[in-house]
Amino acid sequence: MTTVRLPLFPLNSVLFPGLVLPLNVFEERYRAMMRELLKTPEEEPRRFAVVAIRDGHEVAPSEPGMPDLTALPQRGPSAGFGTDPLKAFHGVGCVADAATIRERADGSFEVLATGTTRVRLLSLDTSGPFLTAELEELAEEPGDEAGPLAEGVLRAFRQYQKRLAGARERSLSTGTELPDEPAVVSYLVAAAMLLDTPTKQRLLQAPDTASRLRDELKLLRAETAILRNLPSLPASDLTRGPTSLN
Repeated sequence: MTTVRLPLFPLNSVLFPGLVLPLNVFEERYRAMMRELLKTPEEEPRRFAVVAIRDGHEVAPSEPGMPDLTALPQRGPSAGFGTDPLKAFHGVGCVADAATIRERADGSFEVLATGTTRVRLLSLDTSGPFLTAELEELAEEPGDEAGPLAEGVLRAFRQYQKRLAGARERSLSTGTELPDEPAVVSYLVAAAMLLDTPTKQRLLQAPDTASRLRDELKLLRAETAILRNLPSLPASDLTRGPTSLN
């Protein structure tokens, strides 16, 4: 078992390997994390782990961005995640490699990172200025018939895109080349579909690529059928993910 200890960045979303993650970092605990990452030489990866929040707040009560500014202040690396932060997070996350960490004049940071490797959360350390975690790296096994399944998922995904574009009364660009490597296909489709966080988390922690693709094929067929019957269903842009509040 290969383990690694990295800073931990909990979010209200799921990061997949190969996907880009923009972050607007303003809380002091995450500013401290970025300042620490900047100490890493530029030629070395500046890595941290992202996990989806199961129960808690991405931004601590009373911090900028929270709707209730009258909430009692919470401080420390685990603010907003209860008395047992380990239970507040989903157990499988993704390592992020920060290509850009840019500090603004007010001390906040603009960060652009890319997901790399799935990891399982083993333990947390809350003693420092930000959360750190011991993580087990998870290998991506292909499973049975991953290649044919990827082809089927890509066909279903194109139909899903067409229906989604029609629901938004927007044209779909056909010039975009989609990958054909099964694991890459599985992660791209998981990130691009309009799904809730628990469903995306289920796809992230699938035991192998083939299992993830089978699940996605069912989801794509179901979602496409919904879009066919509800042509005015609102949706967000498939090509652009939201920037985290933190």
